Amino acid sequence: MKLSREEVKHIALLARLGLSEEEMERFRGQLSNILENFEVLKQVDTSDVPPTAYPISLENVVREDEAAPSFTQSEILANAPRQEEGCFRVRAVLE
Repeated sequence: MKLSREEVKHIALLARLGLSEEEMERFRGQLSNILENFEVLKQVDTSDVPPTAYPISLENVVREDEAAPSFTQSEILANAPRQEEGCFRVRAVLE
């Protein structure tokens, strides 16, 4: 399916792209090629293929939760530039 110059111009307008004449011709060829590939794919018999959202099954790969020792509050605050009452002290961002 070959796209016309006006169709490419319309697609560029929808995508809010400003294209030069050279870009318009280049994209015209590229978009036409993509559409021709879809025409080939339309001819493939998919009647025996069940509809699916994902080609492979999804599986969460997570590790087991294990309790581990944590840092103490003093260790956490040791490198803080400013601290106050056991918390990080930061400059106010909002009034």
